[in-house]
Amino acid sequence: MSSHSDHQKGLLITAIGGLTLTVDIPLIRLADGGAWTILFLRTATTLVAAMIIWTIWRALSRKAPPLIPGWSGLAVAICYGLTSITFVTAVFHTSTADLVFILAFNTVFAALLSWLFLREKPRLGTMIAMLAMIVGVLVIVGGSVGTGKLFGDLMALCSALAIAVAITISRASGKDMGFTSLVGVIFPLGLAAFMVAGEGFHVTAPWWIIFDGAVIMPISFFCLAAGPRYISGPEVAMFYLLETVLAPVWVWLVFAEAPTRNSLIGGTILIVTLVAHSLWQLHEGRKRRAALAVSHPA
Repeated sequence: MSSHSDHQKGLLITAIGGLTLTVDIPLIRLADGGAWTILFLRTATTLVAAMIIWTIWRALSRKAPPLIPGWSGLAVAICYGLTSITFVTAVFHTSTADLVFILAFNTVFAALLSWLFLREKPRLGTMIAMLAMIVGVLVIVGGSVGTGKLFGDLMALCSALAIAVAITISRASGKDMGFTSLVGVIFPLGLAAFMVAGEGFHVTAPWWIIFDGAVIMPISFFCLAAGPRYISGPEVAMFYLLETVLAPVWVWLVFAEAPTRNSLIGGTILIVTLVAHSLWQLHEGRKRRAALAVSHPA
């Protein structure tokens, strides 16, 4: 009964995180400002919120996780810091559909890095899924050649790679990186502050991006990070797909930005592949658990 309750709790927590994350890009767009100003406000408010949460947690409990656990934590923080820079840059240089579809490619990068550095060879089904996703991304990026969006698509790919590197390092270290992704914004914050000091502060509606950094980012990252404590990795991955599916819908409703044909084709390939692969992993996991229960009955 307890196991069933924990599983339901995990599904609820992760769903909240995934749904919350879907409004990140629309809020960035609603703020209507320069890229460096947006990055400065987003990272500053995220860092302040993270430090307040950590300080309260530490005051109430001695089990509060460290902000940056050792050298591996520093490397993960740098990766998330780079992600903040490339992500915001991509928002201003490509469509929302292209951005979120390409970000879903981080699962391929993570599998490749785990194969190379952690000696976790992907199974045949995973390799087939990776090839299908590569085709999907090539369709999207190929459609951007000559349209002025190629740079933004490449920035989205850099974001996906940086996230995958952070995940790989976290898995290899086995340390609690709960606050690291939030504290890592201190690196892009410093760069953004330098750029804003030179070019000036440009934002029409700063309250949108302040709300994004102070509320949306901490909730989404904390919930998605807590999910794996209660449910399996494939189930958590399914909730990350909510941003891939819903963010373009919100942007289409608010800004009337319709995805291109290549974005829809490539995005459909990515989403169908990810969903099919996640369901396959869940099925395989249940089979293994059932086999283990038979061979080692309680």
